[in-house]
Amino acid sequence: MTLSIAYSPCPNDTFVFDAWAHGRVPGAPELDVTFADIDVTNAMAERGELDVLKVSYAVLPWVLDEYALLPCGGALGRGCGPLVLTREPGTQLTGRRVAVPGERSTAYLLFRLWAAEAVPGGVGEVVVMPFHEIMPAVRDGAVDAGLVIHEARFTYRRFGLHALADMGEHWESTTGLPIPLGAIIARRSLGAPALRLLADSARASVRMAWDDPAASRPYVLAHAQEMDPAVADQHIGLYVNEFTHDLGEAGYAAVRGLLTRAAAEGLVPALGPDALDFV
Repeated sequence: MTLSIAYSPCPNDTFVFDAWAHGRVPGAPELDVTFADIDVTNAMAERGELDVLKVSYAVLPWVLDEYALLPCGGALGRGCGPLVLTREPGTQLTGRRVAVPGERSTAYLLFRLWAAEAVPGGVGEVVVMPFHEIMPAVRDGAVDAGLVIHEARFTYRRFGLHALADMGEHWESTTGLPIPLGAIIARRSLGAPALRLLADSARASVRMAWDDPAASRPYVLAHAQEMDPAVADQHIGLYVNEFTHDLGEAGYAAVRGLLTRAAAEGLVPALGPDALDFV
């Protein structure tokens, strides 16, 4: 069985999937891999393309009829939330132009929950652009602020930018829950045995990456978009953790908390009571 899958070229995804993508996980299905930014994979999921995808948790309310949430392989954590960056410290965002990495991204959902409290009157225009273009756009004045994810946490000072707010810090301080960022979903029509095999394969791939980090390094750096190896290591250390191996009770509580709160604000459709259940 060969399954089509899409995930990002970011170090956390290539680290997690290296062993599986290269046939080193015994009994795991073969993968036909497509690399794409999260905004692209979210759109793929909404169109029902591919068997397995890494997507934003924020897109789940639109895709869970066709896809099941796998209880592993994704990105949750603490101290790893998106940042709002500006050229000058203390910039007021009311009526301003803000770049975001996707309107169905978890980062944007967390931003909207924060802005509802912190930006009286609301921001002005929201501009969607690939996440690697956001910091140059803020630096060059094309936008007034940018919502950034991934390794930008470690590199934004190189662009002369300032962190106005930390969306993860706001989320954790108001909920006490870890920050749900990216999820692994798989087509429900594959059937329960195949879905369980996918979850087992993802967990095994994570364990193998942890047991022998050097094995994944060529794959990680080949797709890291000229990233400094030290930054790639920081990226992996931040986004690959116990929740990647298994969501667990706290992970599921974070996902339910985010989507329930967002639905109450009218930002996403409400989930059914069993929508997040795995087989």
